[in-house]
Amino acid sequence: MAPRANWKGFLRLSLVTCPVALYPATSESEKISFNQLNRKTGHRIRYLKVDADTGEEVANEDIVKGYMLDKDTFIEVSKEELEEVALESTRTIDIDEFVDREQIDPRYLIRPYYLRPDGKVGHDAFAVIRETIREMNKVAIGRVVLTNREHIIALEPVDKGLVGTLLRYPYEVRSEDEYFDEIQDVKVTKDMLDLAKHIVNQKSGRFEPDKFEDQYETALIDLINQKRAGKPITPKERPRGENVVDLMEALRRSVGKEVEPAKVAKPAKKPRKATAGQKEMLMPIQGKKQAKETAAKKPASRQQRQSA
Repeated sequence: MAPRANWKGFLRLSLVTCPVALYPATSESEKISFNQLNRKTGHRIRYLKVDADTGEEVANEDIVKGYMLDKDTFIEVSKEELEEVALESTRTIDIDEFVDREQIDPRYLIRPYYLRPDGKVGHDAFAVIRETIREMNKVAIGRVVLTNREHIIALEPVDKGLVGTLLRYPYEVRSEDEYFDEIQDVKVTKDMLDLAKHIVNQKSGRFEPDKFEDQYETALIDLINQKRAGKPITPKERPRGENVVDLMEALRRSVGKEVEPAKVAKPAKKPRKATAGQKEMLMPIQGKKQAKETAAKKPASRQQRQSA
């Protein structure tokens, strides 16, 4: 089942219009996350919205947005007043122009969304817009209002739908000058470049996301499983960077370095035999998605606090 749409409205190319829905294309909900706890009691920390001067808690219906003019002066803006700032992009993604994909600076990319027809009507118009973008090998540029802000959105065909990537405005992208001005001008010799190119050729391949594992996420799961099993936690040695004295020698050694053999998948370890009362503690976690599936198959148990 697809998640709930973040936005619904219309996609329009000149006089061709169709109802569409916008869905998030990425998610971090499956990653390991932590709650903040009171070390003394083990209870979760709860955050309250309080008045900065009185310290009293403020109800949600009494909270309004305000623009700070100075330390003690704010201009209040109500929800109704914000809604009156009616932009056409609040309900319509109007395609303004078509550009080449390579013309979009990667620094302007924010996040991707899936765009598909909303409901049973408009599929023909959607297909016309999608295939036109595909045949022209272009990216369609429009505007859309999300979270009370207008964004530039770049539309590209993917399979039967469109992927819309939100783009930043120029004022949101910092100039590289303030970071790069102090980089020294270095003359790179042809020999160094040739050796470096040889290394690149040895490591050249295709980008396949499935080849990459989130090593930090795996380490977190391992840490939690060890603590659940009551095992001692021993700090691992941190990798040390080598002090490069002779750059040319480092390049030569890199070229001559043997290619590491492909890692062979290790057979799954047999589960440790649990004694009475240890079954729940020794059950390994696999990440949020698998944990949800497991929880759905068994009755809820009392929450316990464990520490190393």
